Amino acid sequence: MDSTASTPQPTPTPTIPLDVTDQQNSALLEDTLNLLNAGAPDKAGQHGLAEIDRWTEVLRASERPGLAKIIQELVTLRRQLDATDTQSHDLAETLATLGAETSKVADETSDDYRGPLTQLGKLLIKLGSSLSR
Repeated sequence: MDSTASTPQPTPTPTIPLDVTDQQNSALLEDTLNLLNAGAPDKAGQHGLAEIDRWTEVLRASERPGLAKIIQELVTLRRQLDATDTQSHDLAETLATLGAETSKVADETSDDYRGPLTQLGKLLIKLGSSLSR
């Protein structure tokens, strides 16, 4: 008899799609730009981590194609910031990749998000560059 057959499998928790309005997207983008324009958030601070978590959820709920790489990099960044032994050059690389991917999405966007997304991509690349020095 197969012993795994009698082990009850956990029932997957259904995920409820997050419904994000354009106004909420704009507010999140504005919050992030303000945060990054103020300089790199302190690693010990939780505000940057909360922004990463917000972006991850919003992007996962999005119908837009081409966001998988950004989500993957956000998860990597979150893990790097939680770790105590992360090197600044690793963070720099992740931020640069996030910036490049954000710029790609901005280039493919034809709505009101193009400008702010382009600015966000540049800020992420600049932040990564400052960490790699």
